[in-house]
Amino acid sequence: MSLEQQIMAEMKDAMKAKNEAALRGLRAIKAEIIKAKTEPGAGGEINEATEQKFLQKMMKQRRDSLEIFEKQGRQDLAIKEKEEIELIERFLPKQLTEAEIKEAVAAIITETGAGSPADMGKVMGVASKQLAGLADGKTISNIVKELLDK
Repeated sequence: MSLEQQIMAEMKDAMKAKNEAALRGLRAIKAEIIKAKTEPGAGGEINEATEQKFLQKMMKQRRDSLEIFEKQGRQDLAIKEKEEIELIERFLPKQLTEAEIKEAVAAIITETGAGSPADMGKVMGVASKQLAGLADGKTISNIVKELLDK
C-alpha cells in the first residue's frame, strides 16, 4: 500500500472517530504528497525516497516549531506540534539510537581517514547519505563534531 493510500484510509478513520489531531496531521501529509506529485518533472508519481524526504522535512519543521513554542511558553501550540510529530513518526522508518549513530559515524570517520574538525564536511557528506531517513541531520552533525574533536 502506498503512502497516499495509507493516508487516505487513515483520514477516513480519523473523520469517523472525529479525531481532529490525527486529521490535521494527515491533511498536512496529504498536502505534501500533492505538492510533490505536481512538481515539475514528477510526472504525477512519487517514489518512496521522495516520500521519506518530505516526511523528514515535516518532522524537522515540527521539531523546530515545538522548540520555539516551548521557549515562548505556548503549551497550546506545543501540544499540537507534539501530536503531529507522533503522527508523522508512524510513517517513517525506525530512527537509529544515539549509540547506533555514534557507531556508524565512527566507522565513517575511519573509512574516510578524517582526523580533525576540518574534515567535518567530508564525514558529513558520507554520513548524510548513509543515514538518510534513519537519523536527524542535526543529531548526526553533533555526533560528528563530538567524535572529530577528540
